[in-house]
Amino acid sequence: MVWLGLIAFVSSYLLTRLGERWASRWRIVDDPQSAPDRKQQAHPIPLLGGTAIIIVTILFGWVPTVVPAWSELALPTTALIGLTFAALAIMVIGVIDDRYHLAPSWQLIGPGLAIVAIVLSGIGIDQITNPFGEPIRLDGHEWKIWGRTILVWSGIFSIIWLAVTTYATKLLDGIDGLVGGIGVIGAIIVFFLTLRPEVNQPEVGTLAIVFGAACAGFLIRNWHPAKVYLGESGSLFIGFFLGLLAIISGGKLATALLILGLPILDLVSVVLYRSFVLHRSPFRAADRSHLHFRLLDLGWGVRRTVGFLYAVTAIFGFATLMVTGVTKILVLTLLVVFTFILVVSLNRRIRN
Repeated sequence: MVWLGLIAFVSSYLLTRLGERWASRWRIVDDPQSAPDRKQQAHPIPLLGGTAIIIVTILFGWVPTVVPAWSELALPTTALIGLTFAALAIMVIGVIDDRYHLAPSWQLIGPGLAIVAIVLSGIGIDQITNPFGEPIRLDGHEWKIWGRTILVWSGIFSIIWLAVTTYATKLLDGIDGLVGGIGVIGAIIVFFLTLRPEVNQPEVGTLAIVFGAACAGFLIRNWHPAKVYLGESGSLFIGFFLGLLAIISGGKLATALLILGLPILDLVSVVLYRSFVLHRSPFRAADRSHLHFRLLDLGWGVRRTVGFLYAVTAIFGFATLMVTGVTKILVLTLLVVFTFILVVSLNRRIRN
Protein backbone atom coordinates (compact mmCIF):
# COMPACT_ATOMS: atom_id res chain seq x y z
CA MET A 1 0.00 0.00 0.00
CA VAL A 2 2.85 2.39 0.85
CA TRP A 3 4.62 1.67 -2.45
CA LEU A 4 1.37 2.21 -4.34
CA GLY A 5 0.98 5.60 -2.67
CA LEU A 6 4.56 6.63 -3.45
CA ILE A 7 4.24 5.66 -7.11
CA ALA A 8 0.91 7.50 -7.31
CA PHE A 9 2.55 10.60 -5.80
CA VAL A 10 5.40 10.63 -8.34
CA SER A 11 3.04 9.85 -11.22
CA SER A 12 0.74 12.70 -10.24
CA TYR A 13 3.62 15.15 -10.05
CA LEU A 14 4.91 14.15 -13.50
CA LEU A 15 1.44 14.27 -15.05
CA THR A 16 0.86 17.67 -13.47
CA ARG A 17 4.03 18.99 -15.14
CA LEU A 18 2.86 17.48 -18.43
CA GLY A 19 -0.57 19.05 -17.98
CA GLU A 20 1.07 22.45 -17.46
CA ARG A 21 2.76 22.21 -20.85
CA TRP A 22 -0.35 21.04 -22.67
CA ALA A 23 -2.53 23.70 -21.05
CA SER A 24 -0.07 26.45 -21.97
CA ARG A 25 0.19 25.18 -25.54
CA TRP A 26 -3.60 24.96 -25.98
CA ARG A 27 -4.23 28.22 -24.09
CA ILE A 28 -6.28 26.50 -21.40
CA VAL A 29 -5.27 29.05 -18.79
CA ASP A 30 -6.70 31.24 -16.05
CA ASP A 31 -6.23 34.83 -17.19
CA PRO A 32 -6.06 37.35 -14.32
CA GLN A 33 -7.59 40.01 -16.56
CA SER A 34 -10.86 38.06 -16.64
CA ALA A 35 -11.57 38.98 -12.99
CA PRO A 36 -8.85 41.28 -11.60
CA ASP A 37 -10.71 41.85 -8.31
CA ARG A 38 -10.57 38.14 -7.39
CA LYS A 39 -7.56 36.67 -9.18
CA GLN A 40 -4.26 36.89 -7.31
CA GLN A 41 -1.77 35.87 -10.00
CA ALA A 42 0.20 38.30 -12.18
CA HIS A 43 0.07 36.22 -15.37
CA PRO A 44 -2.04 33.42 -16.93
CA ILE A 45 -1.78 30.07 -15.11
CA PRO A 46 -2.36 26.64 -16.75
CA LEU A 47 -5.61 24.92 -15.72
CA LEU A 48 -5.13 21.17 -16.30
CA GLY A 49 -3.61 20.23 -12.93
CA GLY A 50 -6.74 18.43 -11.79
CA THR A 51 -6.60 15.99 -14.69
CA ALA A 52 -3.45 14.46 -13.15
CA ILE A 53 -5.32 13.76 -9.90
CA ILE A 54 -8.21 12.15 -11.77
CA ILE A 55 -6.07 10.00 -14.06
CA VAL A 56 -3.79 8.75 -11.27
CA THR A 57 -6.68 8.01 -8.89
CA ILE A 58 -8.57 5.97 -11.47
CA LEU A 59 -5.58 4.11 -12.94
CA PHE A 60 -4.15 3.16 -9.56
CA GLY A 61 -7.62 2.29 -8.30
CA TRP A 62 -7.62 -0.51 -10.88
CA VAL A 63 -4.13 -1.80 -10.01
CA PRO A 64 -5.21 -4.17 -7.17
CA THR A 65 -7.63 -5.89 -9.57
CA VAL A 66 -4.78 -6.96 -11.88
CA VAL A 67 -2.08 -7.70 -9.28
CA PRO A 68 -2.91 -11.03 -7.56
CA ALA A 69 -0.91 -10.16 -4.43
CA TRP A 70 -3.11 -7.09 -3.87
CA SER A 71 -6.46 -8.65 -4.73
CA GLU A 72 -7.79 -8.09 -1.19
CA LEU A 73 -7.30 -4.34 -1.73
CA ALA A 74 -9.53 -4.20 -4.82
CA LEU A 75 -12.97 -2.63 -4.98
CA PRO A 76 -15.76 -4.57 -6.75
CA THR A 77 -15.41 -4.32 -10.52
CA THR A 78 -18.88 -2.81 -10.93
CA ALA A 79 -18.01 -0.02 -8.51
CA LEU A 80 -14.72 0.66 -10.32
CA ILE A 81 -16.50 0.85 -13.67
CA GLY A 82 -18.98 3.36 -12.25
CA LEU A 83 -16.17 5.37 -10.67
CA THR A 84 -14.19 5.38 -13.92
CA PHE A 85 -17.13 6.62 -15.96
CA ALA A 86 -17.90 9.27 -13.33
CA ALA A 87 -14.32 10.54 -13.28
CA LEU A 88 -14.12 10.68 -17.08
CA ALA A 89 -17.38 12.63 -17.25
CA ILE A 90 -16.09 15.22 -14.79
CA MET A 91 -12.71 15.43 -16.52
CA VAL A 92 -13.92 15.72 -20.12
CA ILE A 93 -16.65 18.29 -19.46
CA GLY A 94 -14.33 20.17 -17.09
CA VAL A 95 -11.55 20.47 -19.67
CA ILE A 96 -14.03 21.59 -22.32
CA ASP A 97 -15.36 24.21 -19.90
CA ASP A 98 -11.85 25.46 -19.08
CA ARG A 99 -11.16 25.87 -22.79
CA TYR A 100 -14.46 27.19 -24.11
CA HIS A 101 -16.18 28.61 -20.97
CA LEU A 102 -19.46 26.72 -21.11
CA ALA A 103 -22.74 28.21 -19.96
CA PRO A 104 -23.70 27.24 -16.36
CA SER A 105 -26.38 24.81 -17.55
CA TRP A 106 -23.84 22.93 -19.70
CA GLN A 107 -21.37 22.81 -16.82
CA LEU A 108 -23.84 20.63 -14.90
CA ILE A 109 -23.50 17.80 -17.42
CA GLY A 110 -20.20 16.44 -16.05
CA PRO A 111 -21.14 16.26 -12.35
CA GLY A 112 -24.66 15.14 -13.28
CA LEU A 113 -23.43 12.20 -15.35
CA ALA A 114 -20.86 11.34 -12.67
CA ILE A 115 -23.40 11.19 -9.87
CA VAL A 116 -25.86 9.15 -11.94
CA ALA A 117 -23.06 6.71 -12.85
CA ILE A 118 -22.28 6.16 -9.18
CA VAL A 119 -25.92 5.49 -8.30
CA LEU A 120 -26.43 3.12 -11.25
CA SER A 121 -23.25 1.21 -10.36
CA GLY A 122 -24.85 0.25 -7.06
CA ILE A 123 -22.76 2.47 -4.79
CA GLY A 124 -24.99 3.94 -2.11
CA ILE A 125 -25.96 4.13 1.53
CA ASP A 126 -28.31 1.50 3.02
CA GLN A 127 -28.70 3.36 6.29
CA ILE A 128 -27.64 6.49 8.13
CA THR A 129 -26.31 6.11 11.65
CA ASN A 130 -28.56 7.76 14.23
CA PRO A 131 -26.74 8.56 17.51
CA PHE A 132 -30.09 9.02 19.26
CA GLY A 133 -31.63 5.67 18.34
CA GLU A 134 -32.09 3.14 15.55
CA PRO A 135 -30.36 3.77 12.20
CA ILE A 136 -32.39 5.53 9.50
CA ARG A 137 -33.05 2.94 6.79
CA LEU A 138 -32.81 3.95 3.13
CA ASP A 139 -33.50 0.57 1.54
CA GLY A 140 -37.29 0.48 1.74
CA HIS A 141 -38.06 0.99 -1.96
CA GLU A 142 -36.41 -0.56 -5.00
CA TRP A 143 -36.31 0.32 -8.70
CA LYS A 144 -35.28 -2.09 -11.45
CA ILE A 145 -33.27 -0.53 -14.29
CA TRP A 146 -31.07 -2.26 -16.88
CA GLY A 147 -31.15 -5.45 -14.87
CA ARG A 148 -29.92 -3.75 -11.71
CA THR A 149 -31.73 -3.04 -8.45
CA ILE A 150 -31.48 0.58 -7.33
CA LEU A 151 -32.52 1.61 -3.82
CA VAL A 152 -34.71 4.65 -4.42
CA TRP A 153 -34.19 6.56 -1.16
CA SER A 154 -30.52 5.63 -1.06
CA GLY A 155 -30.11 6.90 -4.61
CA ILE A 156 -31.88 10.19 -3.90
CA PHE A 157 -29.79 10.76 -0.79
CA SER A 158 -26.56 9.93 -2.65
CA ILE A 159 -27.43 12.38 -5.45
CA ILE A 160 -28.01 15.22 -2.98
CA TRP A 161 -24.96 14.34 -0.88
CA LEU A 162 -22.54 14.11 -3.82
CA ALA A 163 -23.91 17.30 -5.38
CA VAL A 164 -23.24 19.22 -2.15
CA THR A 165 -19.70 17.88 -1.63
CA THR A 166 -18.83 18.33 -5.32
CA TYR A 167 -19.82 21.98 -5.49
CA ALA A 168 -18.48 22.80 -2.03
CA THR A 169 -14.88 22.32 -3.21
CA LYS A 170 -15.56 23.88 -6.62
CA LEU A 171 -16.65 27.13 -5.01
CA LEU A 172 -13.85 26.99 -2.43
CA ASP A 173 -11.15 26.81 -5.11
CA GLY A 174 -10.10 30.45 -5.00
CA ILE A 175 -6.53 30.57 -3.68
CA ASP A 176 -3.35 28.55 -4.17
CA GLY A 177 -3.14 25.19 -2.45
CA LEU A 178 -6.45 25.29 -0.58
CA VAL A 179 -8.60 22.61 -2.19
CA GLY A 180 -5.69 20.30 -3.03
CA GLY A 181 -4.54 20.40 0.59
CA ILE A 182 -8.03 19.66 1.89
CA GLY A 183 -8.04 16.67 -0.45
CA VAL A 184 -4.82 15.39 1.16
CA ILE A 185 -6.12 15.95 4.71
CA GLY A 186 -9.44 14.31 3.93
CA ALA A 187 -7.78 11.28 2.35
CA ILE A 188 -5.51 10.78 5.38
CA ILE A 189 -8.46 10.95 7.78
CA VAL A 190 -10.49 8.45 5.73
CA PHE A 191 -7.45 6.15 5.58
CA PHE A 192 -7.12 6.07 9.37
CA LEU A 193 -10.89 5.60 9.65
CA THR A 194 -10.72 2.45 7.50
CA LEU A 195 -8.07 0.98 9.83
CA ARG A 196 -10.45 0.94 12.79
CA PRO A 197 -11.60 -2.61 13.69
CA GLU A 198 -15.30 -1.76 13.37
CA VAL A 199 -14.71 -0.44 9.83
CA ASN A 200 -11.82 -2.62 8.54
CA GLN A 201 -11.95 -1.68 4.86
CA PRO A 202 -8.41 -2.00 3.44
CA GLU A 203 -9.71 -1.59 -0.13
CA VAL A 204 -11.21 1.82 0.71
CA GLY A 205 -8.07 2.76 2.64
CA THR A 206 -5.96 1.94 -0.42
CA LEU A 207 -8.15 4.12 -2.62
CA ALA A 208 -7.91 6.96 -0.09
CA ILE A 209 -4.10 6.71 -0.02
CA VAL A 210 -3.91 6.76 -3.82
CA PHE A 211 -6.20 9.79 -3.99
CA GLY A 212 -4.31 11.63 -1.24
CA ALA A 213 -0.97 10.89 -2.92
CA ALA A 214 -2.33 12.17 -6.23
CA CYS A 215 -3.47 15.40 -4.56
CA ALA A 216 -0.07 15.77 -2.87
CA GLY A 217 1.80 15.33 -6.15
CA PHE A 218 -0.30 18.08 -7.68
CA LEU A 219 0.04 20.29 -4.59
CA ILE A 220 3.80 20.65 -5.10
CA ARG A 221 3.08 22.70 -8.21
CA ASN A 222 -0.02 24.39 -6.79
CA TRP A 223 1.58 25.71 -3.60
CA HIS A 224 1.75 29.51 -3.49
CA PRO A 225 2.84 30.98 -5.82
CA ALA A 226 1.08 28.37 -7.95
CA LYS A 227 2.49 27.18 -11.26
CA VAL A 228 -0.72 25.33 -12.18
CA TYR A 229 -4.38 25.32 -11.10
CA LEU A 230 -6.85 22.49 -10.61
CA GLY A 231 -9.20 23.72 -13.30
CA GLU A 232 -12.91 22.93 -13.37
CA SER A 233 -12.43 19.16 -13.43
CA GLY A 234 -10.05 19.06 -10.47
CA SER A 235 -12.02 21.39 -8.22
CA LEU A 236 -15.16 19.30 -8.83
CA PHE A 237 -13.46 15.91 -8.55
CA ILE A 238 -11.88 16.47 -5.13
CA GLY A 239 -15.21 17.22 -3.44
CA PHE A 240 -16.93 14.48 -5.42
CA PHE A 241 -14.35 11.88 -4.44
CA LEU A 242 -14.28 12.83 -0.76
CA GLY A 243 -18.06 12.55 -0.70
CA LEU A 244 -17.81 9.18 -2.44
CA LEU A 245 -15.21 7.92 0.06
CA ALA A 246 -17.66 8.75 2.85
CA ILE A 247 -20.29 6.57 1.18
CA ILE A 248 -18.11 3.54 0.45
CA SER A 249 -16.41 3.65 3.86
CA GLY A 250 -19.64 2.56 5.48
CA GLY A 251 -21.66 5.75 5.25
CA LYS A 252 -19.42 7.77 7.57
CA LEU A 253 -21.18 11.00 6.67
CA ALA A 254 -20.43 12.77 9.96
CA THR A 255 -16.72 12.27 9.28
CA ALA A 256 -17.05 13.72 5.79
CA LEU A 257 -19.16 16.60 7.10
CA LEU A 258 -16.35 17.53 9.47
CA ILE A 259 -13.67 17.17 6.78
CA LEU A 260 -15.72 19.23 4.32
CA GLY A 261 -17.46 21.26 7.00
CA LEU A 262 -15.73 24.54 6.20
CA PRO A 263 -16.31 24.30 2.42
CA ILE A 264 -19.96 23.33 2.90
CA LEU A 265 -20.63 26.03 5.51
CA ASP A 266 -18.77 28.56 3.37
CA LEU A 267 -21.03 27.58 0.47
CA VAL A 268 -24.14 28.06 2.62
CA SER A 269 -22.99 31.42 4.01
CA VAL A 270 -22.11 32.74 0.54
CA VAL A 271 -25.49 31.69 -0.87
CA LEU A 272 -27.32 33.37 2.02
CA TYR A 273 -25.19 36.52 1.82
CA ARG A 274 -25.67 36.96 -1.92
CA SER A 275 -29.38 36.17 -1.73
CA PHE A 276 -30.48 38.21 1.30
CA VAL A 277 -27.82 40.91 1.64
CA LEU A 278 -26.84 41.60 -1.98
CA HIS A 279 -30.30 40.58 -3.29
CA ARG A 280 -29.00 38.78 -6.35
CA SER A 281 -28.61 35.25 -7.65
CA PRO A 282 -25.95 33.40 -5.61
CA PHE A 283 -24.73 31.47 -8.65
CA ARG A 284 -24.56 33.95 -11.53
CA ALA A 285 -21.36 35.84 -10.70
CA ALA A 286 -18.40 35.26 -8.40
CA ASP A 287 -17.25 37.81 -5.83
CA ARG A 288 -15.07 38.07 -2.73
CA SER A 289 -17.68 36.88 -0.22
CA HIS A 290 -15.97 33.53 0.39
CA LEU A 291 -14.23 32.97 3.71
CA HIS A 292 -10.72 32.80 2.24
CA PHE A 293 -11.17 36.11 0.41
CA ARG A 294 -12.37 37.77 3.62
CA LEU A 295 -9.23 36.63 5.41
CA LEU A 296 -7.10 37.98 2.56
CA ASP A 297 -8.97 41.29 2.71
CA LEU A 298 -7.95 41.57 6.37
CA GLY A 299 -4.30 41.45 5.34
CA TRP A 300 -3.63 37.76 5.81
CA GLY A 301 -1.26 36.32 3.22
CA VAL A 302 -2.20 33.38 1.04
CA ARG A 303 -0.06 30.89 2.96
CA ARG A 304 -1.33 32.08 6.33
CA THR A 305 -4.94 31.83 5.14
CA VAL A 306 -4.43 28.37 3.69
CA GLY A 307 -2.57 27.18 6.78
CA PHE A 308 -5.38 28.37 9.05
CA LEU A 309 -8.05 26.61 6.97
CA TYR A 310 -5.91 23.45 6.84
CA ALA A 311 -5.62 23.51 10.63
CA VAL A 312 -9.36 23.91 11.18
CA THR A 313 -10.11 21.11 8.71
CA ALA A 314 -7.54 18.78 10.30
CA ILE A 315 -8.62 19.47 13.90
CA PHE A 316 -12.29 18.81 13.28
CA GLY A 317 -11.59 15.95 10.88
CA PHE A 318 -9.27 14.04 13.20
CA ALA A 319 -11.67 14.69 16.08
CA THR A 320 -14.08 12.29 14.39
CA LEU A 321 -11.54 9.48 14.85
CA MET A 322 -11.62 9.97 18.61
CA VAL A 323 -15.33 10.43 19.30
CA THR A 324 -18.48 8.46 18.52
CA GLY A 325 -22.24 8.76 18.66
CA VAL A 326 -23.73 11.89 20.18
CA THR A 327 -20.25 13.33 20.82
CA LYS A 328 -19.61 13.41 17.07
CA ILE A 329 -22.81 15.44 16.61
CA LEU A 330 -21.59 17.84 19.30
CA VAL A 331 -18.29 18.28 17.46
CA LEU A 332 -20.20 18.98 14.25
CA THR A 333 -22.34 21.54 16.08
CA LEU A 334 -19.18 23.15 17.42
CA LEU A 335 -17.86 23.48 13.86
CA VAL A 336 -21.09 25.20 12.77
CA VAL A 337 -20.91 27.62 15.70
CA PHE A 338 -17.21 28.29 15.10
CA THR A 339 -17.79 29.05 11.41
CA PHE A 340 -20.75 31.32 12.19
CA ILE A 341 -18.76 33.33 14.72
CA LEU A 342 -15.80 33.53 12.33
CA VAL A 343 -17.92 34.80 9.42
CA VAL A 344 -19.74 37.37 11.57
CA SER A 345 -16.52 38.68 13.13
CA LEU A 346 -14.81 38.91 9.73
CA ASN A 347 -17.75 40.85 8.30
CA ARG A 348 -17.60 43.33 11.16
CA ARG A 349 -13.85 43.83 10.90
CA ILE A 350 -14.05 44.36 7.13
CA ARG A 351 -16.85 46.93 7.51
CA ASN A 352 -14.85 48.78 10.17
